[in-house]
Amino acid sequence: MLSNIGNIFFILNILVTISIIYFCYHSVRDKKYNLAKIVKLSILQSTFAIMTFATLIAAFIISDFSLITVYENSHSAKPLFYKISGAWGNHEGSLLLWISIMSIFSFLYLIINEKSNSNSLLITTVCQNFLILAFLFFSLINSNPFSKILPIPPDGLGLNPILQDPALAIHPPLLYIGFVGSSIYFSAALSSLITGYNNKNFAIQIKPWVKVTWFFQSLGIIVGSIWAYYELGWGGFWFWDPVENASLMPWFAMTALIHSLIILERRESLYSWVIILCLLTFILSVTGTFLVRSGILNSVHTFANDPSRGLYILVLLFLMVVISFAIFFTKTKKETYIFENFSKEVFILSNNWFMAFYLITVFIGTVYPIFTEVLLNNKISVGPPFYNLVIAPIIIPFLFFMALGPNSSWIKFKSFDKKKFVIVLFLSIIVNLAMIKFFGGLSTLSNLIIISSLFLIIYSILDFIFSAKEKKHLNISRAVSHLGFGLLMMFIIINHNFSFEKDANLKVGETEKFESYEITFSKLRLDKRENYNALIGDFIFKDRKSGIVRNLQPEIRIYNDPETLTYEASIRTNIFRDYYLTMSNIDRSDFYNIKFQNKPFMIWIWISAIIISLGGIQRLFIFKK
Repeated sequence: MLSNIGNIFFILNILVTISIIYFCYHSVRDKKYNLAKIVKLSILQSTFAIMTFATLIAAFIISDFSLITVYENSHSAKPLFYKISGAWGNHEGSLLLWISIMSIFSFLYLIINEKSNSNSLLITTVCQNFLILAFLFFSLINSNPFSKILPIPPDGLGLNPILQDPALAIHPPLLYIGFVGSSIYFSAALSSLITGYNNKNFAIQIKPWVKVTWFFQSLGIIVGSIWAYYELGWGGFWFWDPVENASLMPWFAMTALIHSLIILERRESLYSWVIILCLLTFILSVTGTFLVRSGILNSVHTFANDPSRGLYILVLLFLMVVISFAIFFTKTKKETYIFENFSKEVFILSNNWFMAFYLITVFIGTVYPIFTEVLLNNKISVGPPFYNLVIAPIIIPFLFFMALGPNSSWIKFKSFDKKKFVIVLFLSIIVNLAMIKFFGGLSTLSNLIIISSLFLIIYSILDFIFSAKEKKHLNISRAVSHLGFGLLMMFIIINHNFSFEKDANLKVGETEKFESYEITFSKLRLDKRENYNALIGDFIFKDRKSGIVRNLQPEIRIYNDPETLTYEASIRTNIFRDYYLTMSNIDRSDFYNIKFQNKPFMIWIWISAIIISLGGIQRLFIFKK
């Protein structure tokens, strides 16, 4: 029943999408702009998309195992919350969510900008709906979530246990709003090229959409990082996993785009570069989708392992790149930019150069292992040492530029306040020396990154103080984001340098002493939960130096559907550090391997990242020069 309903909504959605393209094309050709009819069709399209997705959610809620997608990703004993989130915790369902978000963005863009240039608006709608149509056909033909299975099994296989987590349940929708939402300014950029709608009004028209997608992309990355920290048992906030990188690359492009739009709106310059960033952001989003769904990557984050799906996305990606850049090169004219050294334009451009460097570095580190395996049959891994070596030194000038750029002037170079620069630099060095005395020695590179982070932090705080004192306008969005980024870099370096890790093999009743710490394995107990059994270790942790005593209770969870073991970390958090403990059984013996980690200022890494995103909330409403 639900299979038929879902497929009917699919067909209706395809027909409405084709109708939107048809009426938009004829409106542009005949110069008779009947937006009311197209808006009504867009409402229908969004409704059908939402109803299609709602039908799949209903199938998960009632455990309709006649659908292959429900059978492979759910179980009757699973809690309701995870039944619902299971609807997008798989390839087919997530693709349906992708289509729904694209349709909603298309509708919202149409009604919010209906008073703008009609020609440009309709061409944007055509481009967006061609993308929607491509993904509709992909979903219906190759990845249909309503495909049936016969005979109908009595129960499902269950959702991967590590995906049964509240943070991961909300992580994909947040990330998809960023990923998929970038399609709207991809379409708007193509429309701008085709129609010649390329003045500051174009920047004003797309900037809210860039802000929205940047904010949700940032939030999605943060939530995913927090989930990986406590769920996977690795004990870190970022691992340069290829699929993590796939979400980070569009974020770099979005960040560069946000800053470039300032110049386009203020000076009507950098139009071609803005267009490239609009195109590149969504192309990188689809590239990430290809990596996740093609099966060429082996990661806990991947959705699918089907070469046919990967081939479809690769062909779509190839067509997008060829068509969009063919339009770009045939429609753009050579632009000459003359900006005075150390003007605000140059500082904003420097942001773009840094973002481009980070993007290229992450892209190479992500795809290089794939090429070596395909061409040379040689498996290699590109991990943190590569990224730390290449990216870390470039962070230093980037932080200084972030501090100085907002205080520069448009068009002409204005000598910056040398006294303020020297005082802030001196304060940064003094605080850094205090940190060395408190924490211990650091490498030269780490000290330089901390000094530059402190420089940005102090500069941002002084901007707040002086702007309030002198009653000057302050771009709160920029100041909050920059302050958050400075804090993030500082706490990452401290955490990286002073994290402590210790492994030991213990039986119940034994104690392990190391450094100033003492861990006692007091007892082991079995607890039956709603859809799994938990083997819980009770550990008493003591810090002999500070006198701190904590009870830590890591778990080994045993799921039946599917039969899976997961290892849950026990984390005790305060404002200064996290105490982090995991355990695993050694070959069915009485011994358990425990891994203890002391992670300084871990919570401040999350807080700093959230502060950056709060700047994004401001950017939803304001966009001051």
